Amino acid sequence: MRDLVVESLRGGRRETVHPISACRVEGGRVVWSVGDDVASYWRSASKPFQLETSLAHLPTEVVATLSDQELAVGAASHSGEDAHVALVRALLARLGGTEAELQCGAHAPMHEPTARGVPVPTNLHSNCSGKHAFMLGASRHAGFSLDYRPEDHPLQRANLARLDDLAGVAHGVSIDGCSVPTFHAPLSGKARAWSRLAEAMAHGTEPLGRIGWAMHREPWHMSGTERLDRAIVACASEPLAVKIGAEGVFCIALPQRRAGLAVKCHTGNGDALAVAVKAVLHEHGVTLDGDFTWERVLNVRGVLVGERSARWR
Repeated sequence: MRDLVVESLRGGRRETVHPISACRVEGGRVVWSVGDDVASYWRSASKPFQLETSLAHLPTEVVATLSDQELAVGAASHSGEDAHVALVRALLARLGGTEAELQCGAHAPMHEPTARGVPVPTNLHSNCSGKHAFMLGASRHAGFSLDYRPEDHPLQRANLARLDDLAGVAHGVSIDGCSVPTFHAPLSGKARAWSRLAEAMAHGTEPLGRIGWAMHREPWHMSGTERLDRAIVACASEPLAVKIGAEGVFCIALPQRRAGLAVKCHTGNGDALAVAVKAVLHEHGVTLDGDFTWERVLNVRGVLVGERSARWR
């Protein structure tokens, strides 16, 4: 088995090395892998499946009329830009909820120019506010407690059961940065779940396939300006849906191939992860046509001082 690492060079000399694991699943089977099948938390890479669970608890007439933008922000780790905040605010009004009822907590927008103009961030600026708007709406319409955070909440139990089914493994559970449960599984389980998303996209299956296509069509609404998710979708040589997760996780659905890819940067470094994702996609015949900034190491004045590159060995 080959190994994959991302090396960061400064002034032509190696500064850091980031080990990478990755795998591809088709038809429920691992057909390609590199590195160990490491287990880690999904973090935000599970959002399309959490959104699917929320949709199952909403009125069908509401689900039928949701736009691609609304579905994309429901699966998003958005940057808290003005249009993201406005979309989530409108979504709350539509699903029946208020900003004060969101349980995600507030943090500064991930988009730095926006953050400079927001002295006091709100729950709406949280990168997870779209997911939480759907969880809140689903809980209200299903008659569940509006405190949807606990592991034993019916919505969270449904999320766990769905992920167990999709990934083909029993997940461990802990608490995510936004206060709801996050789930622990091997990389192969993540790729298996994302292969199911790719199959749903290929078949046009509701609602999971619809979520995947919304993420593909509206990548800015599920990420933001200068974000990796948006860049990958915009530059890829074939249709795909993608989602980053904290601490170096990245998952990809390839509907034309009915395949799922999962990538893990062991160090959790986001820049190295980006370079690894490009290399893994290229290994599978998917090229990125565009300026890929993550391969450059810049100093605070924007001067090029090094580079990052993937190394197979």
